[in-house]
Amino acid sequence: MQIAVFSARPYDRRFLDEASAQQGAGQGHELVYFEAALDLHTAPLAQGCAAVCVFVNDRLDAPVLQALHAGGVRAVLLRCAGFNNVDVAEAQRLGLFVARVPAYSPEAVAEHALALVMTLNRHTHRAYNRVREGNFMLDGLLGRTLHGRTVGIVGTGKIGLATARIFRGMGCTVLGHDPYPSAAFAEVGDSVALDELLARADIVSLHCPLTPDTHHLINDASLARMKPGAMLVNTSRGALVDTHAVIRALKSRRLGQLAIDVYEQESALFFQDLSGEIIDDEAFQRLMTFPNVLVTGHQGFFTVEALQEISAITLGNLADFAAGRDCANQVRAD
Repeated sequence: MQIAVFSARPYDRRFLDEASAQQGAGQGHELVYFEAALDLHTAPLAQGCAAVCVFVNDRLDAPVLQALHAGGVRAVLLRCAGFNNVDVAEAQRLGLFVARVPAYSPEAVAEHALALVMTLNRHTHRAYNRVREGNFMLDGLLGRTLHGRTVGIVGTGKIGLATARIFRGMGCTVLGHDPYPSAAFAEVGDSVALDELLARADIVSLHCPLTPDTHHLINDASLARMKPGAMLVNTSRGALVDTHAVIRALKSRRLGQLAIDVYEQESALFFQDLSGEIIDDEAFQRLMTFPNVLVTGHQGFFTVEALQEISAITLGNLADFAAGRDCANQVRAD
């Protein structure tokens, strides 16, 4: 059985090959790696493969799924938790097996959220560049002590809970909002309505999935309800945030700081070297002009432990598919 692995970077090859060797899951299976992202133009690369293995910015809408199915593909293996890039209803109609990695080292993303907050709050990225140039002045580097501040966690699942525990350990007051609150969160913070969280939090950190209900959760109206001068952090899904609304809030000084590891139009930018190119995304370019904005390129998941877990679970899903077993990580439309 051949599996076409799209959006494959050297680290994907390394950890998938290691997991295959350790689990013995690669016996009888061949992983075929493609650097290209999956879309309608690249779908023919999977011709003759029984499965495709894809990442967050690969495109699996109805036309792509139909093309894959016509080429012999019968399974879609997601190397991520989110599946908003998959037309699940169409996949189910075609009889395609779809499975994801629902949870992997939640501390990896939680720690990256903390890194973004600490960097932006204490201006360490600017200080690093100054010191390398021999400038040891402190003007413009004034931060705030996080101890005693209020942090709002939107989405208190595994990653949100891990983030809440970190900030609670730093002496912060933690608020949380989730339509399905977890009992575990009650041990580290108080569950409140979203409007109350936005009004009280000095830092708002997003950790919720992208659904029709959460699309542009952060918009002009919600930004107006946030505490003036607050920091917004998004390490979850880019489309949770209306970029143009955020730009307006930054320009008006209503939003104090912004840290993002995801971006609504990131598929055209992230996971590739564009240092010698002109970036045509005007909204992204505008964001980069603000001194109080910090952007990283979807690296929150990028730790050894997380990649090991993602690879192991992905190959476990493959094994379930190959054996015809029930898979706990299967994604269904109903």
